[in-house]
Amino acid sequence: QVQLVESGGGSVQAGDSLRLSCAASARTFGAYVRAWFRQAQGKEREFVAAFNEENGWKYYADPVKGRFTISGDNAKKTVYLQMNSLKAEDTAVYYCARGWVAHYQKTTADDYRDWGQGTQVTVSS
Repeated sequence: QVQLVESGGGSVQAGDSLRLSCAASARTFGAYVRAWFRQAQGKEREFVAAFNEENGWKYYADPVKGRFTISGDNAKKTVYLQMNSLKAEDTAVYYCARGWVAHYQKTTADDYRDWGQGTQVTVSS
């Protein structure tokens, strides 16, 4: 089973930017849906953004639309989450996930089989 390794988290001020990366630890083949979720302390894990490697389809949760951008480098099997105009409410542990390709929006954790260990993002107001 492939391991997903996240990097790029940290502590920033409101309005700043961060870029998260998620790399597959082993060589993989085929296309997947790659996604980011986040979990704030005391809250449920929630969907942030997803990227369908097969057709390039991208979709976002409403709270991050216009501020976050998901992208992928298929050659490196790496997915990125560019986060701009960060807010205190973006503070959470961010997890990357990987699931099989589907032609619907995969926005629940059960849609994904592989997960990273998480990286902390803290935004101070």
